[in-house]
Amino acid sequence: MQHTIKPEEHGPLGAPMAQAVEACVHCGFCLAACPTYQEFGQEMDSPRGRIVLMKQVLEGTLAWADAQPHVDRCLGCLSCEPACPSGVPYRDLISPFRAVGREKAVRTPGEKLRRWLAERTIPHPGRFRLALVGARVGRALGRLVPAVLRPMLTLAPAKVPAAVTLARVTPAQGERRARVALLAGCAQQVLDPDINVATIEVLARNGVEVIVPEAQGCCGGLSWHTGNLAAAQAFARKNLDAFPADVDAILTNAAGCGSAMHEYHLILRGTADEARAKEFERRVMDVSVFLAKIGLREKPRGAAGGGQTLKVAYHDACHLANAQGVREQPRALLRAIPGAVVCELADAHLCCGSAGTYNLDQPETANSLGAQKARAALAALGGGEGVVASGNIGCLTQLRVHLEKIGSPVRVRHTMQVLRDAYRAEKKF
Repeated sequence: MQHTIKPEEHGPLGAPMAQAVEACVHCGFCLAACPTYQEFGQEMDSPRGRIVLMKQVLEGTLAWADAQPHVDRCLGCLSCEPACPSGVPYRDLISPFRAVGREKAVRTPGEKLRRWLAERTIPHPGRFRLALVGARVGRALGRLVPAVLRPMLTLAPAKVPAAVTLARVTPAQGERRARVALLAGCAQQVLDPDINVATIEVLARNGVEVIVPEAQGCCGGLSWHTGNLAAAQAFARKNLDAFPADVDAILTNAAGCGSAMHEYHLILRGTADEARAKEFERRVMDVSVFLAKIGLREKPRGAAGGGQTLKVAYHDACHLANAQGVREQPRALLRAIPGAVVCELADAHLCCGSAGTYNLDQPETANSLGAQKARAALAALGGGEGVVASGNIGCLTQLRVHLEKIGSPVRVRHTMQVLRDAYRAEKKF
């Protein structure tokens, strides 16, 4: 697409944004893949429509406020990328655009408060835990809580799991095949700490020594996707310093975190840490990719410990499937469980609506997408018993909320939890 953007006027992120705009030929293949286009049916709520809006803002011919509603509605799910025949790197445009326009955004005092609360709590496990405890009080107050803050209460679990302290080093069982460092995540540590426990157990069973660096922090994804570049850079630098170089891989078990860490070169573009970020990224991979790469040394015992069949409806987390291109590896691990049957969801490419803080900022759209995904998961299971599995804490939380809304008893589990439970064999699903 032709443009008159002057990259130098937009700082280090100007060139990647201009290149992304140039790559778009306005063909429209992205329309069918875009969840918000399906929801609103408007050109400006499609990837190619947003690209035109962002182009005009960057050219100086359109005010930020005119583009903001449509840019805000973008999930950042990147389902447009695999659908694009021209290979438009939409990720190089949407988050950088939000970053360069952060100060121009027009928000109500309530919206600013909600964003401030999310940024100050979710990336910090201790604060987030306290915030979730406080949410109980908020639910009791009901309508006395401002409407702009109610989505936070709706998504907060009724009960917060007990905190889990992870060992700094977990030795491999048997002969050591590899040594890795694990990102523990921030929200995940609070909402479902067993995911990390399960991940470490599965790795150890397969001969992998696991290090959990004490100095690590949030991946920076939540800040990056909402345009807070300074915070994203601070988190990225913290992790560059925290993770050791003498490991075979840096593993993530949350799709959003892995995606953000693969964008550290963009987050730190134009800084002294850009080259270091590129080197760091080369060692980052999802745990399912790593396990598929080295192979399972220990075979899982069975889906439910008694030769039973377990249906697993697998939901592709957007930042695993679209951002990292990881689709087959989690399915292969699940199929390795005797008795497990992997069930595919209809319209699997559509986002569940979680998307970082999207379900806080755009609750109506997120609710619609979440309800659709919950129904699709149940349909994939044939309406009967089974497990819904995914590889991202945001997706898991969204699916739990919406399955509970329709009264479904189906459990929602991380891929590593399903695999760990199959190793233990005696545990029922």
